[in-house]
Amino acid sequence: MRRMKAEGLAHNTYFISSGGEAVVIDPRREAGDIENCMDLARGRCTKIKYILETHRNEDFTIGSVDLKKRTGAKIGHSANTPFTYGDIALKEGDSLPFGDMMLNVLETPGHTCDSLTYVLHASDGIPLAAFTGDALFIGSTGRIDLPGKDVEEKNARALYHSIHDKILPSGDHVLLYPAHGAGSVCGVGISDRDESTLGYERMTNAQLSMDEDTFVKTKLEEKFVRPTYFRKMEQYNLHGPPLLESRMKPEALSLAEFKGAVRDRPIVDTRTPPAFGGGHIPGSYSIWLEGMTLFPGWLLDYDRETLLLTDRDEDVKTADKFLARLGYDKCCGYLCGGFDVWQNAGMPIEYTHDISVEELNGRLAAGDITLTDVREPAEWERGIVPGAAMTFVGHLPQRLPDLPRNKPIATMCSVGHRGSIGASILERAGYTNVYNVLGGFKAWKNKGYAVTTPKVTAPKPEEAVT
Repeated sequence: MRRMKAEGLAHNTYFISSGGEAVVIDPRREAGDIENCMDLARGRCTKIKYILETHRNEDFTIGSVDLKKRTGAKIGHSANTPFTYGDIALKEGDSLPFGDMMLNVLETPGHTCDSLTYVLHASDGIPLAAFTGDALFIGSTGRIDLPGKDVEEKNARALYHSIHDKILPSGDHVLLYPAHGAGSVCGVGISDRDESTLGYERMTNAQLSMDEDTFVKTKLEEKFVRPTYFRKMEQYNLHGPPLLESRMKPEALSLAEFKGAVRDRPIVDTRTPPAFGGGHIPGSYSIWLEGMTLFPGWLLDYDRETLLLTDRDEDVKTADKFLARLGYDKCCGYLCGGFDVWQNAGMPIEYTHDISVEELNGRLAAGDITLTDVREPAEWERGIVPGAAMTFVGHLPQRLPDLPRNKPIATMCSVGHRGSIGASILERAGYTNVYNVLGGFKAWKNKGYAVTTPKVTAPKPEEAVT
């Protein structure tokens, strides 16, 4: 068995082979993931027989259609969702033989209504491993808010019974292979360990020691933001996304070509926040390279071509790979040579002011600056700067009317990365005296400045999904 981890996304694709046949679970729509599966098959003289999905994923575009085209393998997913692509509608008790092994299907709803767990059995019939999707993680369990606010309690109870009545009875010795690891948006407090067993989770995963009512209460109190791009993932992962071969390839553009292209296309600047603050092309979004795994999904239009400006030309490949995961297929070009080419030609430059927490503290006391905390609700619960407005960075474009324009405004996140995104959103909206707090809330706390704990409510539906 091989696990293929996605940086930033914290997602796992699994390749399992036996006796000349193989199964791939939850492949991603990215050339590297597809090619890794093909390389593993070739290296083992193995034919991929099944491509299996644990549920209709919402945080990335599934790669099943692309992998099927390369292999002819059969796609299997839950019979409880009306998928319009694929070959096998799976339900409780189905079995999928390959080589000398067998995968048995368990219906494990809760995270989504169509969640499946695949339990791997050897030829002796003893279960070896459970591929649990987003139902059970190492150290945590899946979020239950995605199907809608009105069914959250129902989902939480379903998840409790899926784990205790279906997954855990497979045996304490069974290896646990979830779809996500630490850093995923699909759960709270996921461990950064890659290895576990059902027995170890039974002993150490706090959510598994709760009775049903306590578990439900805990799940209902979890606070998530729901990226707007999830809606696009729902569509793609229901009907099948376009093949990778149909995507635009970002072209290396000269300064003259780039100048012509920027007139009607947004620019995403993937350099670090300090580099962006020190000078950038007016109107650019600031999304640091690793942030490209998620934050474009809040800001970019799927139907509009996009341009990149990167620190190094080789970063374009990484940035475009992350865009492909999110279903963005219209990244049309990048400025060859990066910001130096723009700067050295004497082109217009915009600056975002950086501000230290020491200066921020003094200016807040003097009342001559406004502070907006752009972290997530779960982070606000652990403390904010007194008087700070709370607007998650992904909701900022819709909340601009609530923010004052009559004095300087600073954006704060945990260390400064999302703060830079927020600052670039404000600048695009015409704010002219914008600051990003260096070191963010972490630096504020480390200096011992005042912190208050606000009452935080879940995002409004119109903010959580647009």
